[in-house]
Amino acid sequence: MSDIIQLLPDSVANQIAAGEVVQRPASAVKELLENAIDAGANKIQLIVKDAGKALIQVIDNGCGMSITDARMCFERHATSKVRKAEDLFAIRTMGFRGEAMASIAAIAQVEMKTRRHEDEVGTLIEIEGATFIKQEPVAAAEGTSISIKNLFYNTPARRNFLKSNPAEMRHIIDEFQRVAMANPAIGFSLHHDGVEIYRLPASALKQRIVHLFGNNYNQRLIPVEEDTSIINLKGFIGKPEFAKKTRGEQFFFVNNRFIKDPYLNHAVNRAYEELLPDDNFPLYVLFIDIDPAKIDVNVHPTKTEIKYLDEKSIYAILHSAVKRSLGRFNISPTIDFDQETGFSSMITHKAPEEIVPPSISFNPDFNPFAGDKPAPRDSSYSQDTSYASFSKNYGSGGGKMPTSTKNWGSLYEIANHSPAQQSALELAGTEADDQFVPVQKQLMQLHNRYIISQIKSGLMLIDQQSAHERVLYERFILHLEDRKGASQQSLFPQTVTLSPNDYELAKSLLEDIKSLGFEVREFGKNTLVIEGIPVDLGSNNINETQLFEHLIEGFKNSQQELKLDKRDALARSMARNSAIKSGTVLGQAEMNMLIEQLFACKTPNFSISGKPVIQTIGLTELDKKFDK
Repeated sequence: MSDIIQLLPDSVANQIAAGEVVQRPASAVKELLENAIDAGANKIQLIVKDAGKALIQVIDNGCGMSITDARMCFERHATSKVRKAEDLFAIRTMGFRGEAMASIAAIAQVEMKTRRHEDEVGTLIEIEGATFIKQEPVAAAEGTSISIKNLFYNTPARRNFLKSNPAEMRHIIDEFQRVAMANPAIGFSLHHDGVEIYRLPASALKQRIVHLFGNNYNQRLIPVEEDTSIINLKGFIGKPEFAKKTRGEQFFFVNNRFIKDPYLNHAVNRAYEELLPDDNFPLYVLFIDIDPAKIDVNVHPTKTEIKYLDEKSIYAILHSAVKRSLGRFNISPTIDFDQETGFSSMITHKAPEEIVPPSISFNPDFNPFAGDKPAPRDSSYSQDTSYASFSKNYGSGGGKMPTSTKNWGSLYEIANHSPAQQSALELAGTEADDQFVPVQKQLMQLHNRYIISQIKSGLMLIDQQSAHERVLYERFILHLEDRKGASQQSLFPQTVTLSPNDYELAKSLLEDIKSLGFEVREFGKNTLVIEGIPVDLGSNNINETQLFEHLIEGFKNSQQELKLDKRDALARSMARNSAIKSGTVLGQAEMNMLIEQLFACKTPNFSISGKPVIQTIGLTELDKKFDK
């Protein structure tokens, strides 16, 4: 039998490596940006076309390369950063394996121009599919310019697995943000299809965070700093009230390298555990500086995983530093009464002799057994006024209420409901009866969370928030299918400015968002104008900007957790953010309408998260509780 084990050609081996190093355009962006940083550049430009599928170009003013280095950088395992195995445990550079350029050249058309500062002429190199096409001298600026065209042009199967342009562009922005955040002393710019998305001047870390995420983040940041013999920690964390329901604003950097570490993430979340619900995630940008000999970054080709020599100590330092920063800036309660600001409003600045003790006045001639009725204290507290106010706010008749106390018992009379409401309640599992029996008494709200109604077989409880979410969800799904969501024009259009990542997401959802009833259009850089909202939201005072931001945030959350269809995730997000919340007081008419709409739904018994909406308690169960 002949030998079957063969050495792979370099072209095939490079494409296999590209699967690990270059999985999508964002992977190539990361590698090129890190190479520019290692070259000592203080100004880096990133130009992208067609979300990186047509062009990725990185221009830097770094040290440049000689003719030999320019040719050698495209060879497999060719690097200037590692000489021997021991160097892997003293790594301070971003790249070190020497695989990235060879992998990129194997799956794209690459053009590189480079010139060292001391050279008068630069070098031009063109490569297609790991094959050198051209190498010649050329006039070039100091530094290096690399253009990657038609990524995966020779591996169409892999190109077919790429997502839509907005989705791929969001990944590119993520990588750009991470690199720019780790290097605030370097100026960056990002252009996509001729539009400038970012222009970041060299600045301090806090200004870099604000430039990346928006001016409103300036008031959200709390500094963290801790120097120990194990690690040096610095950075910023977010105030609890600005935490979001989706991940995406959590950044760990170890020796300026972005990493993903659930163990360290748990340390930060523990510091917030009494300040945030379990499903909220705080913002943090934390930099850990540690001896390279105490970590191993050579774990995964993407270099986002690290092994630590003493991870438990790092966990404890991180947790205590974040906890102390939250307490120092009066975010979490403190037991130090000298620093507690919560009592400042109870302290007077008057001199002790100016303080007058409270006095008590009374009428010595008052006789509680006298037959005459005392006069009302103030006309503003008259029975007519207070009763009319009650009628206006809670009454359903709309007519003038009597001012006498006669027939007060009529307030407690039980009102029978219409046949339509009765038939809706019979759908809840009640048994039919030949003889008409009123199955519903007056509806009652329990703790402003549940609606209670009497049915033939006992008692029915409805979760008002889950019920309204179910009603709105099915309504929004219908609007997305027929594209006929009605809109209510806003008196004053509102502008909403999003992060570049969220703006790209919003643009990809714009047609579906309009189908829900929103009137939205693009308005400048990362900004949208909201000119109308869905009629289904009613005429309450609604903050259009906040509603839209929550809609985008909820959509990301639904897609991350449940991997839902785009329209389904959008309908769920809209329903959750628009539904009445637990604690909302409802009148009789509102409760009746909600129940009618709920039982008109296709699946009234379950919420959009799969939990029960309706619970019934039978008379037999109630009798057992009373030992009957």
